[in-house]
Amino acid sequence: MLPDKLLRKLGMRHLGKSMRELVVPDQELIDFSSNDYLGFAKIIQPHGDYASGATGSRLLSGHSALHDQIEQQIAHFHQVENALLFNSGYDANIGLISSVALRGDLILYDELVHASIRDGIQLSMARSLKYRHNDMDHLAILLDKFGKGEDQNVYVITESVFSMDGDMAPLKTIVKLVEKHDHARLILDEAHSLGVLGKHGAGLAQDLGLQDSVFARVVTFGKALGSHGAAVLGSFDLQQYLINFARSFIYTTAIPPHALGCIQAGYELLESGHENVPKLQQLIQRFNRLVIQNGLRLRFRESETAIQICLITGNEVAKAAAKALQKNGYDVRAILSPTVPHGQERLRLCLHSYNTETQIEGMLHILARILK
Repeated sequence: MLPDKLLRKLGMRHLGKSMRELVVPDQELIDFSSNDYLGFAKIIQPHGDYASGATGSRLLSGHSALHDQIEQQIAHFHQVENALLFNSGYDANIGLISSVALRGDLILYDELVHASIRDGIQLSMARSLKYRHNDMDHLAILLDKFGKGEDQNVYVITESVFSMDGDMAPLKTIVKLVEKHDHARLILDEAHSLGVLGKHGAGLAQDLGLQDSVFARVVTFGKALGSHGAAVLGSFDLQQYLINFARSFIYTTAIPPHALGCIQAGYELLESGHENVPKLQQLIQRFNRLVIQNGLRLRFRESETAIQICLITGNEVAKAAAKALQKNGYDVRAILSPTVPHGQERLRLCLHSYNTETQIEGMLHILARILK
């Protein structure tokens, strides 16, 4: 039987109307909830036959020539020296952060970074301080006050696109602040910008020409690439360091060959200049215009990304709005506290290259009617 302390925690979730539960997606609904931004999960066709399992860790029996080949492909696409594959974005973040940030170091992180980044910070031996979301004045103050020390490395960590808000980091300013401090380095999570931002969907850093100013980038393949896994992008030395010290890389079975084939096929689609990338970018612009036309601008946070947020205060109210949209044929999900702060509950709408303007117009029209 579950211990009383744990039962009480579950009881508090019930009382707060915030119980998480597993729901099989209704395939009949129009998709505004998945992270399959480019529809690649439906169209990727790996070449050839692949084994279903890797048989062991990369350091034992699980490594293959295919791993090397795909890491080189990823590094070339992202204009970086090396790439190292991890089993998921979560594994990449906890492995990277917990291994590079040592005792005596300092981590400065945006207060809205993903849970995997927070867990990586907790696993590290470094001191950590958060700065207010996208507040560059606050980051500058923390760097000036705490970012100096003979034997101290400082890691500034942010996301390109924030997964629960859909807004972007002011990357140019962050890079300028980091470059003012000799011992500061930038770690950038590009999970929700890969496939969405920039030419060929290469992400925010490359879109701004700042890829050489980032110490480590994390790209994940379970979203726009329609596959599974992740990679840390950086220098040859960083790759060698992670192979030796990143526990989530060392002590796990390698990505299986079939998944590698899907990653390879996804990058080939991006490299070819697939039409779904500009199609998605144009749809995002159209969505923002339709938000205004439906009188919903004050409800939505303006976003140039595939993630669009409609703020609806209260778990019960947000859930009711999502259910009303689902009854009308639109798969829209509510994001509840404590996943987001109390009072900032919301609908999280994900746009895809396969959504149509007619679908968006219909969904926003019904949403406006619900909210009124």
